[in-house]
Amino acid sequence: MTTIDGVLRLRGTTLGAGTPQVCVPIVAATPEDAAAAARALPDGAADVVELRLDHLTGSALDPAVARAAVAAVRAALPATVPLLATFRSAREGGAQAADDDAYAAIVDAVIDGAVIDGAGAEGAEVGGRTADAIDVELATPGVADLVSRARAAGLAVVVSHHDFAATPPADEIVALLRRQRDVGADVCKVAVMPHDPDDVLALLTATRAFARDADRPVVTVAMGALGVVSRLAGGVFGSAMTFASAGAASAPGQVDVDRLRAALALLHDAR
Repeated sequence: MTTIDGVLRLRGTTLGAGTPQVCVPIVAATPEDAAAAARALPDGAADVVELRLDHLTGSALDPAVARAAVAAVRAALPATVPLLATFRSAREGGAQAADDDAYAAIVDAVIDGAVIDGAGAEGAEVGGRTADAIDVELATPGVADLVSRARAAGLAVVVSHHDFAATPPADEIVALLRRQRDVGADVCKVAVMPHDPDDVLALLTATRAFARDADRPVVTVAMGALGVVSRLAGGVFGSAMTFASAGAASAPGQVDVDRLRAALALLHDAR
């Protein structure tokens, strides 16, 4: 990874400049199914692929399952497409429960795989790397240490917070993003559940307030039907990446990737 003037470069993808990048999640029960889903992605569909490790059967109990899936998906993807590895905890909407020790073990498995498969220290050759980035939840005990270890292995770190129940006020969202920055995030991410249009406005207001002076990319999402506008137009307010589905969705309100790309082209080509 390379970060210059708030812009993060991962393989052939740039976050933090121009049109938001499109991340397509892979949701599968086995490493083999995950790799098959990666191979089935149409050319150019994904700027980033997110592998949802929490959907892999048994991954919470056996981190080796997660690591095998990361390696299989990396091998199936084009060399220019970066891979984001994410185990979403049940407390933040994930598919299976993992206590704090199990969660840390999964993160460490991804980190160790990055080192063993050729990542080494930051700036090293990425040809043999498995994951290019990893998601670490802000609420994780010892989050700063996990982030530091991941970055030392050459991984970019998305520090995230997900609220599937509500949308905090704009100033609280900005505070969450600042805490993510302070623990060492390369990318700060917040996703919330809106209950009325004012909630969506709160998210977009916070995105603009943080992005205006940010020294790293920010990603924000309002989920559900009300939040679709944030997936389409979040980049106007400073969000560097948006999520789209190419098959099974990983969160409520995800838009089909082809329809999302058409909307992004309409918004950003006209600017």
